[in-house]
Amino acid sequence: MSLKVYNTLSRQKEELVPRDPGRIGMYVCGPTTYNFIHLGNARPIVVFDTVRRYLRWRGYAVTYVQNFTDIDDKIINRARELDEEPSVLAERYVQEYFTDADALNVQRADIHPRVSQHLPEIIALIEQLLERGAAYQLGGDVYFAVDQFPEYGKLSGRSRDEIMVGARVEVDERKRNPMDFALWKSSKPGEPAWDSPWGQGRPGWHIECSAMSLKYLGIGFDIHGGGSDLVFPHHENEVAQTEAATGSGPLARYWLHNGFITVNQEKMSKSLGNFFLVREVLQQFPPQVVRFYLLSTHYRSPLDFDDGKLEMNQRSLERLITTIDLLDELLRMPITGQAGEQPVETALSGQTAFGRKAFQEAMDDDFNTALAIARLFDLAREINTAVNEAFRRLAAGESLALAPFREARMVFGELLEVLGLDPDYIRGRRQTGSDSHDQLLVGKLLELLISLRQGARERKDWATADYIRDQLKQLEITLEDAPAGTRWKRG
Repeated sequence: MSLKVYNTLSRQKEELVPRDPGRIGMYVCGPTTYNFIHLGNARPIVVFDTVRRYLRWRGYAVTYVQNFTDIDDKIINRARELDEEPSVLAERYVQEYFTDADALNVQRADIHPRVSQHLPEIIALIEQLLERGAAYQLGGDVYFAVDQFPEYGKLSGRSRDEIMVGARVEVDERKRNPMDFALWKSSKPGEPAWDSPWGQGRPGWHIECSAMSLKYLGIGFDIHGGGSDLVFPHHENEVAQTEAATGSGPLARYWLHNGFITVNQEKMSKSLGNFFLVREVLQQFPPQVVRFYLLSTHYRSPLDFDDGKLEMNQRSLERLITTIDLLDELLRMPITGQAGEQPVETALSGQTAFGRKAFQEAMDDDFNTALAIARLFDLAREINTAVNEAFRRLAAGESLALAPFREARMVFGELLEVLGLDPDYIRGRRQTGSDSHDQLLVGKLLELLISLRQGARERKDWATADYIRDQLKQLEITLEDAPAGTRWKRG
C-alpha cells in the first residue's frame, strides 16, 4: 500500500512521491521564542515529530528542519516589558522549548536554524526579489509586490477579493497594494537592528522560512508542515516570495497542516488568553499522557481540550502499559524445555503480523494516528488473551513456546516507538535528576510493601495483606496477583 497524505495545496489526498527517491526533506515552522509554549504550540511539534518517526520507520532517509524565530516584534515587546535584551530573552525561551519538547519525547530536528544566524541568506533572497521586480523599496523598508505573483492565493484557496476584505494586512499607506507584505523593516530608535543594503532594520516574518528552507532543502522539497493558522498569510507568503525569487516551483511538493486545539470550541491562542502552557499541563498529567492525547485524534481534526479527556487518555495508556508488563513478566520467567507451538502461540504469531500490517495501513492513510492507536488496542487485546493462557499453562506445569511472545513484544514496542510512546517512556521511566531518584525510591518502597504483603499472605494473615492492598488502592496503586508474583499499576 502506498503512503498517502492530504495536500493543502491540492485539497486532496495524494501519494507521497519524494523529489529524490528514498529521501524526504521536511520543513516545519517552529516557535517564536518569547514565551513558554502552550498546548496549541505543542500539537504540531508532536504531530510532525511522529510524521518524521513514521517516515523513517518506513525506510526513508529524512532531513528534518524546524526553525526558531528569534527576531520578531513580539520578542522585542516582551523584552522591553521585562527590561531584558531581546537576544537574551530569545535564547532563554529556545532552551525552555527544548525542556518541554524533551518531556514530550520530541526528537531534536536534524537542523534547528535561527533567524539571527541567517541574515545573509535572508538579505540575498530579498535582493533577488528586487532584481526580478517582485519587490520594491520604500525608504528603509522593502515590500513584496503581490501583483507580480499571479498565483497568489493558490495555497489558501482565497481569491484576491477575499484577501482584500478579510486578510490581516500590515498598515502602511505607502504600499502599492494593501496586500503587499514586508520583507525588510527599518528599525525604530532603541530597537535591535542589523545592517542591510536598505539601512538598519530586521527581516519581516515570512521571508525567514523561505531563506532557511531553500538553504537546507532547496526548491521543491517534499513536506512543509505547520498549524492551520499558518496557511494564510504565512505559508501563502512563503510560496509567493520563494517561487517569485527562484522563478520555479513548487516551494514544497506537499503541504501538511494540523488542526487547532480548541477550548470550548474556540481556538487556543495567547491573543485570546485561553491557552494552557505545556508546563502547567505537565504539572497535572504525565508527559506521556499528554503526548498520547495529542495523537489520539487525527492531526487535521480539531481537538477540544478538557481535563476529562486527558484523564480518559491516561486510563487508556495504562491498558497499553499493562500489555507490555504482562509480556515482560512472562518473558522473565524461568522456563525450561520449550515446546513446539500450540494453537495459542500459532494464533498469536498471525495476530502480531496482522496487527503490524493494520497499524501501517492506518498510518499510510495520511498519518492517521487515531486509527493506528485503535489497531494497537486490538493487538493488545489479542496479546493479553494469549499471555493469560500462557500463565495458566505454566501454572499447570505445561510447556510453552516463547518465540511468538518475543516477537509480539518486539513488534508491540516497535509500533509504540513509532508514535513516540516507547515502553520506557510510557512507563515514565525516562526521567532525569531528582525525578529519576524519586521514581526509583517509589519503586523500591512499593517492592517492599509487596514483599511485606506476600509474607502476610504466606502466614495466612489476611487482615494485614488486605490492609496493605486497600491502602495502596486509596493511593491509586492497584495490586494484581499473578502466577509469577504480584505486580502493581497506577489507577
